[in-house]
Amino acid sequence: MDISALPARERILLTAHDLFYADGIRATGIDRVIAASGVTKVTFYRHFPSKDDLVRAFLDHRHARWMAWFVDALGRRGAHERASDAGALLLLADVMAEWFADPAFRGCAFINAVAEVGGSVEGAAERAREHKREMVEVIAGLLPAASPARMVLAQAAALGVDGAIVKAQMGGAALAREAVDDLRRLLEALAATSRSAAAR
Repeated sequence: MDISALPARERILLTAHDLFYADGIRATGIDRVIAASGVTKVTFYRHFPSKDDLVRAFLDHRHARWMAWFVDALGRRGAHERASDAGALLLLADVMAEWFADPAFRGCAFINAVAEVGGSVEGAAERAREHKREMVEVIAGLLPAASPARMVLAQAAALGVDGAIVKAQMGGAALAREAVDDLRRLLEALAATSRSAAAR
């Protein structure tokens, strides 16, 4: 995507997004973002008075971008048609496999951000918690609405998703496949628990 024609703020944000996600927030200095986005220092600081402001904007942008992809990836696999079947949880394994195969995959930007700057950038940890809360809500939408343990199962599935992300991030296609297989087994157990609870 050629971002050179975009307004300066958007150009800076998209450049920072790619650099922060690929190389880390701490490892990416402001001067590098300025150079890569093709703006002056004056222009940069007009839009982002500090690196912390840019980090918060990056997390907001990443949240919107990732959640849109997540919902779309589930939809492409028929999540809406299967919402009354707890087996729809298994779609999460397929969605994660798609993400892990992306050459740009570097784990969860929110887990990474909390590890890097969660205690030093005001609002970073809160944004990460909100991101995970919304992910749980989307996962809950895969379970039957009448399920008595819907949110508990969704939270367990989300924890499994996060665990698979961290394992896949450790490197290598074989480890990513193993992470997906582990996640699938967990999701099968959660789906069985949901069916059992519904049958009572």
